[in-house]
Amino acid sequence: MTKIHQLNELGQSIWFDYIERQLLRKGGLKALIDKGITGVTSNPSIFEKAITSSADYDEDIAILAKQGNSAPAIYEALAFSDIREAADCLKPVYEKTNGADGFVSLEVSPEIANDSAKTYQEGIRLFQTLDRPNVMIKVPATQNGMDAVTRLIAAGVNVNVTLIFSVRHYVASAQSYIKGIKQLIKQGPSIKGGLSADRVSSVASVFISRTDSAIDRFLLETDRTDLIGTMAISVAKSAYAKFMQLFSGSDWNVLAKKGAKVQRPLWASTSTKNPDFPDTMYVDELIGPHTVNTLPPNTVDAFLDHGSVSETLTAGLNLADQRIQELHLFGIDLDRVLQSLQDQGLDAFSKSFSSLLESVSDKKEGYLN
Repeated sequence: MTKIHQLNELGQSIWFDYIERQLLRKGGLKALIDKGITGVTSNPSIFEKAITSSADYDEDIAILAKQGNSAPAIYEALAFSDIREAADCLKPVYEKTNGADGFVSLEVSPEIANDSAKTYQEGIRLFQTLDRPNVMIKVPATQNGMDAVTRLIAAGVNVNVTLIFSVRHYVASAQSYIKGIKQLIKQGPSIKGGLSADRVSSVASVFISRTDSAIDRFLLETDRTDLIGTMAISVAKSAYAKFMQLFSGSDWNVLAKKGAKVQRPLWASTSTKNPDFPDTMYVDELIGPHTVNTLPPNTVDAFLDHGSVSETLTAGLNLADQRIQELHLFGIDLDRVLQSLQDQGLDAFSKSFSSLLESVSDKKEGYLN
């Protein structure tokens, strides 16, 4: 039994925050599953690195280019193939957990994140085209994205709400999910291949390390340097406290009795950016039931080697709220900073997506000339 298996026993799933063809076709993902990994996440930056930094996709790019496909169509063919292979590899996990785990996520284009209607339509298209019950569609947690989340859940589509930075973002995500699940229970799935209320799943992806990177710069200018490296975990714990409130009590129990699953908080961006911090800090300090932590390759290796396993997420919830309140004493507007991080994250994904399509286009032209 690995440390990841031990986390599974505590109610936390560990998903692998990376995907590439070699991982899928040379047994790498299967080996990770054997170690306790129960899901995979992707984003435009991950696909950009996978497709542009290796020759693994070149043969397919050449074939698709000579068939007259556009760069976006070539990208989708490559990405869809990888996502389907990952979903098929994780299918035994999905079946063993009765649809509670074993997911792989693919993001809608970040370029339409502020268009609710287009995000919804794109989410439906991706889910139906991929045609796997254990695929999650990633939707950025923008204000307009929340409406798309509700509509996708109501249609019977698994949703990974991404780029959540603040407690406010988290609450909006949870409320959007609950609104969607109520509609799904009442009306049933509205699209072909849509999942019923007892099968549809969702996670709310709260980004961690970037919060400390941003807030610590402000704290260095105050006399409270003791708070450095504490705010990201404090925000996560405050979000988890909201999770426990929203997914309990009589209102939620009515939905749960009809098969609805909780929308699990997912901790994203959990590799430490500050070399002074322990490299497993954002794993060790965020362990609790009904959660997911998605780890990049280096953090998986580090946690397996020297991570700590014990429930830590519910400890110090009052202290977490206190630390957040203390920021206001120094004139730090946490909501403003965290909204800025969401904006920056969306911009970074948009740039990665554009860069990816440009690289695919360059490779395509190279094979046609």
